Amino acid sequence: MKNAFVLICVSFLFGGLWGQTEIVRDTVHDFERLDPVMVSGSMDEAKIKEYQILKRRVIKTMPFAKMAAYKMKMMEDQLSTITNNRERKKYIKKCESSLKAMYTGQLKNLTIGEGQVLMKLLHRETGKTSWEILKNYRGTAEAFFWQAFGSFWGHDLKSEFDPVVDYQIEHIIKIANLE
Repeated sequence: MKNAFVLICVSFLFGGLWGQTEIVRDTVHDFERLDPVMVSGSMDEAKIKEYQILKRRVIKTMPFAKMAAYKMKMMEDQLSTITNNRERKKYIKKCESSLKAMYTGQLKNLTIGEGQVLMKLLHRETGKTSWEILKNYRGTAEAFFWQAFGSFWGHDLKSEFDPVVDYQIEHIIKIANLE
């Protein structure tokens, strides 16, 4: 009885292969070049609307994140040449005031959700959370103040970009050619 069961199982497993003359195996070795595919048939109306909102937020805030990463890189390069702490602080204040003059009006118009996406994109572009950026340039006390202030509106300055969790943001960036 046991042998009959094994024979039946083996015949079901290999039954489809008896009529084939050649077994074709397709393997993918380069997984990084594959783009993620979103199956829209499995998304209900609420999920589609949520995705469209996220798409608008990413497209609106990505230029700010790119600009911030570029400015931070330039600032870090300049700060590496300055040895005097007083001069470093003057340079940081000067950079901050010029950035405020240029971008305060545009950044004030961001919604809470856009601000949250911007913080994730900042981490993606710079490798540092908003908390770390504030702590490095303004100090721990001020970073703590802004963390407490932001928590009233649902912000977390320590939020990180995780490509696995935030796969939709990564997908939107690739589809919209924002890199």
